[in-house]
Amino acid sequence: MKTRYVFGLAALGALLAVASAVVSSLPKKAMPPEFTPATNPYEHGIYANGIVESYLASGENINIYPEVAGKVARVLVHEGASVKAGTPLLQIDDSVQRATVAQQQQQAAAALATLQELQSMPRKETLDVAKAQVLLAQANRKTAADEFDKQKRSFDTDPRSVSRDALDSAHNALLAADANLQVATRQYDLTRAGAWVYDINNQQMQYNALVESYKASSALLDKYAVAATTDGVVLAVNTAVGSFVSTQGVYDSYTQAFNPVVVMGASQDYFAVRCYIDEILVSRLPAPEHMRAQMSVRGTDLKIPLEFVRTQPYVTPKIELADQRQERVDLRVLPVIFRFKNPSNSRIYPGELVDVYVGEK
Repeated sequence: MKTRYVFGLAALGALLAVASAVVSSLPKKAMPPEFTPATNPYEHGIYANGIVESYLASGENINIYPEVAGKVARVLVHEGASVKAGTPLLQIDDSVQRATVAQQQQQAAAALATLQELQSMPRKETLDVAKAQVLLAQANRKTAADEFDKQKRSFDTDPRSVSRDALDSAHNALLAADANLQVATRQYDLTRAGAWVYDINNQQMQYNALVESYKASSALLDKYAVAATTDGVVLAVNTAVGSFVSTQGVYDSYTQAFNPVVVMGASQDYFAVRCYIDEILVSRLPAPEHMRAQMSVRGTDLKIPLEFVRTQPYVTPKIELADQRQERVDLRVLPVIFRFKNPSNSRIYPGELVDVYVGEK
């Protein structure tokens, strides 16, 4: 009895297996695609990878790097903001540089004060003192001369009335008074002449040097405020308050590369597409006046006609668009730039990868 049940279950399992195999072998209806894959709209079209960029004179986004290194103190704009040329984007901590500028400003002011002091010489009060010293020396000389004359006349009348030693002392005193008068007179002339021209010139050059140092420090201080270099839109801000930035930009630990602190683009009425044409297809490119192109946005059915802008006439090694640090040196490409008007019925952003076909009119 049990054996009969076992054989029955085995047969049932075999039937189920056969039925499952038959069902699974039946053709299944294909699922409709989420979007239509990019197709070549031209008879002899050339395919190329493309990347969307802001439409600028150079055909590229503007990568902004600070000219000084330091800690970010303030971020003054947000991504997507429209700014004018010269608008501050972020502020780097400038406390040390600001103190340096203040110090050099004071040094220049001190040098200017010394220069003005030299240029204003002689000072009236100093000249009055020198003149008074001349008058004092003249009075002392007169006193010494009178004393010597009295001693001399007495000695000439009666040599015994005045000792030779006293007469010599009076004569020496007169000579000393003459010397003091000459020194006082020359000191007065020196004071009245004012500062020496070489001293003034030397101080002038010191002042000029300090002014130039102050100007250089002030110019460097201005660079702590990173500003927009042109009118446009802020596409990316790759830093935050408290982060350290250098002249190389901001280090990205994910890509292991330095990114620009701020990326800017032009007004988004138009976008550019940079295509990379394989070197083996370059000879098939139509002439610029006959060139046509169409862009397909990945993940959508959107197809946009492109307008030729220019060709960069230099074939370069192809780079991975997702990671530009890796070069494929075995393949070289020719960059070709197109542009298109930003469609109102779809959102397109700089940095998107697109499929492009290039054909001939």
